[in-house]
Amino acid sequence: MPKALCITGLVTAGLVLLLFATDLLLSFVPGVGWLAPFGGRSLMMDLVFVLGSSALGYMSWITYQEQV
Repeated sequence: MPKALCITGLVTAGLVLLLFATDLLLSFVPGVGWLAPFGGRSLMMDLVFVLGSSALGYMSWITYQEQV
């Protein structure tokens, strides 16, 4: 069970990181800002979620390594 929770944390962190990093990066590219998932409306929100998901991914990975 703990391994499944670690893997779930890794997958969740990866999806959140992908979503908000895409929003962050596409908001700065001229002409394709409309492709950003949230329209690039809040730079601070993007940064906080990228940092938070990175921390979750790191902690999940370290915990998974201890389980193996």
